[in-house]
Amino acid sequence: MTFKDQIDLSKLPEHIAVIMDGNGRWAKTHGKPRIFGHRNGVKAVREISEGAAEIGIKYLTLYAFSTENWNRPQLEVDALMTLLVSTVRNELKTLNKNSIRLNAIGDLSRLPPKTYKTLMEGIEDTRNNDRMTLTLALNYSARWELTEVVRNVAHDVKQGKLNIADINDSVIQAALTTHDMPDPELMIRTSGEQRISNYLLWQLAYAELYFTDTFWPDFNKEELYKALVDYQGRERRFGQISEQL
Repeated sequence: MTFKDQIDLSKLPEHIAVIMDGNGRWAKTHGKPRIFGHRNGVKAVREISEGAAEIGIKYLTLYAFSTENWNRPQLEVDALMTLLVSTVRNELKTLNKNSIRLNAIGDLSRLPPKTYKTLMEGIEDTRNNDRMTLTLALNYSARWELTEVVRNVAHDVKQGKLNIADINDSVIQAALTTHDMPDPELMIRTSGEQRISNYLLWQLAYAELYFTDTFWPDFNKEELYKALVDYQGRERRFGQISEQL
């Protein structure tokens, strides 16, 4: 029996977040430069996006490029930006065929102009798709996001649009870059690292965390379904005890 056969389709997480890790180490095991790993990682993005949509996941968010990634060697950064442009263009047909809407979160204004333009074109071209929303976290960090939230909320208070006494969880949630989607119920990180690396800190408050030793280029549909089977075997209590559920 495959892992897909073991999935209870009535108990799927609505939103899965993924930290795609291990491209560089995967390339090293093949005696290739790091960008070779990133190129092969694109295949995993395609497969996981299709696999998630096929079984009924509504939101898939991928950590594609963090604010800290600008500190990598310039050659790798330039190659990643070029790869992003070609990937968006090449995958539009697949996205539309599967009715997947492309979305992006992060400080997108800092992306190179060509990268930004191509990304916006892809978002516009897929905006009417409604099977699943694929969000790319680009030039994103949770600390950047929460700093922006604090700045925007403070501005509203200063302008008299919001009273300090009215600031609550809902106000913060509405100011997040993910305000139009549910919080992830499952976060997957590949490559064996066991940390969340400044990713969706507010949104992952009650997410189930799944870590696998599999490098991202080798993470296929069956690996995704394995993670979902593990997720469905957990008891999610949200501060309650088992007897209350």
